[in-house]
Amino acid sequence: MAVSDEALLAGVAAGDTDATAAFVRRYQRRVYGLALSVVGDPGLAEDVAQDAFVRAWRHSGSYDPRRGRASTWLLTITRNAAIDVLRMRRDLPTEPAALVDVLVARVDQADRVADRERVRAALAALPRDNAVALVLSVYFGLTAREVSDRQGIPLGTAKSRIRSGLRQLRRMLEVTND
Repeated sequence: MAVSDEALLAGVAAGDTDATAAFVRRYQRRVYGLALSVVGDPGLAEDVAQDAFVRAWRHSGSYDPRRGRASTWLLTITRNAAIDVLRMRRDLPTEPAALVDVLVARVDQADRVADRERVRAALAALPRDNAVALVLSVYFGLTAREVSDRQGIPLGTAKSRIRSGLRQLRRMLEVTND
């Protein structure tokens, strides 16, 4: 006979490592799946899932089965952890002028000033929406779907802005051999 979720959580609250391991094994796929569906990144979803289980462990003593099922309680913790991560990621700079400094931070010191000015001028010449989408995609590694979600625009629009921004930036930064 399987141990109930409530009994496992009581064991978690009491510090029973076997109960904790059984609880994690029982829910790890569901917690990871929910985290992945919210954050959209497998590595980040693993971090969210781990954080959700840590939060559940810390607050296991406050779980009240009269207020809802253990699975609902755990998945709510997971959802909140994922939303917290998205809120933190939203704090990434999205102003093209601020992003220029991030983009050229890895360039050798001797070339940094000239490159920064070239990139800044090129990004400033782009339409702001294209510049933001381009930097989010190229530097921060967001997918077009993530750019779409972050900016609240359709996926096709995000793809168009990224492609158009790349094309325009490439033209502006091409070195001519005179």
